[in-house]
Amino acid sequence: MRAEALCPSKAAPYGEVPLARSTATADAPRPPGTPSPVPSSTGTVQDGVRITRLYAGAIDEDGACRSSSLTVEFEVTNPAAHDMTYTVVFDARGYTGGSRVMGPVGPGRTVRGRVAMSRDHGDLAGGTSVSIMSVRSIPSAEAPAPGGPCPASGVRVYADQGDAALGLRMVGLHLENCGTEPYTVNGRPELEIIDAGHERVEGVRIVPSAQVAQLGGPADVVGPVTLRPGERALSGIVWRNTVQAFGGAVNAPYLRVRARAGAAPVMLTPELDLGTTGRLGVDAWRKEE
Repeated sequence: MRAEALCPSKAAPYGEVPLARSTATADAPRPPGTPSPVPSSTGTVQDGVRITRLYAGAIDEDGACRSSSLTVEFEVTNPAAHDMTYTVVFDARGYTGGSRVMGPVGPGRTVRGRVAMSRDHGDLAGGTSVSIMSVRSIPSAEAPAPGGPCPASGVRVYADQGDAALGLRMVGLHLENCGTEPYTVNGRPELEIIDAGHERVEGVRIVPSAQVAQLGGPADVVGPVTLRPGERALSGIVWRNTVQAFGGAVNAPYLRVRARAGAAPVMLTPELDLGTTGRLGVDAWRKEE
């Protein structure tokens, strides 16, 4: 498949939209030029996301033409009964790939977005093949907020990029008091494992991290931790993706986290591949020094 040339252009500057930009209305006007047709295939439609146009080239934030880039236009339709926030990851032969956060997307609404991908060293023989690698959707009311205005709860809960080696996975959980009053947690965060269909996963035990792996580092001590405004606490989850039997392996993209009992939930996307272990380890909160 070939994409028609976008550059040179007099369009308003735009480029790849950063992950922190979470609204569809942030899009620049549609780029000029004639887009290539997008063939009907399983790679261009997935979980409510559809690729609609391809353009050769992109205009970066300084208005400069990047003729070696690729611009992908797409649309997202939300079938849920409440606002959802989507993270869409794209791949293209010969390009670095790209991702975009869209939301909140209202119930039944369709919104449009755009992402630019830079030229890589892949093989472009036979044309450019663009596909949707993954689509993740979470209730907008539960979306993590690592930056921006402080949530109504007065605290932020978010995850880091994590680490994986030799079948062992670790992801840090971060709690920040961005409010105006002290905030106290005691023990471990409350966790719910959620599958790709947004249903709770049963049969997996939430255990202290030491029951999954001895990681060293600070002692895992359960006790009250009080955060003054601006202070942070750290927890973490750990699991193994060991598969010891045919069938029954648990793969769940989402984790609903409550910093303490009764707290507002935040849904994270750690991509849990728990194998057949049936366990997810979690540390107690400790103050981040």
